[in-house]
Amino acid sequence: MDNTIKDHRGRLGLTQAQLAERVDVSRQTIIAIERGRFDPTLRLAFALSDALGVDIVDLFTPTLERNSS
Repeated sequence: MDNTIKDHRGRLGLTQAQLAERVDVSRQTIIAIERGRFDPTLRLAFALSDALGVDIVDLFTPTLERNSS
């Protein structure tokens, strides 16, 4: 899943640690989500959108995997 967390976090002047504290996860979790290595739970996705002040649809974009057959 693609996301714009880093962009929105930067717009608000938040560090990864500050955002992590606001949504009650570790800084490493924020890093993994921003890099696309971890997809958040629905609960965490809504918490992130609330903390960043954006709609969830503006924060996350699903990536469709295609079969190579």
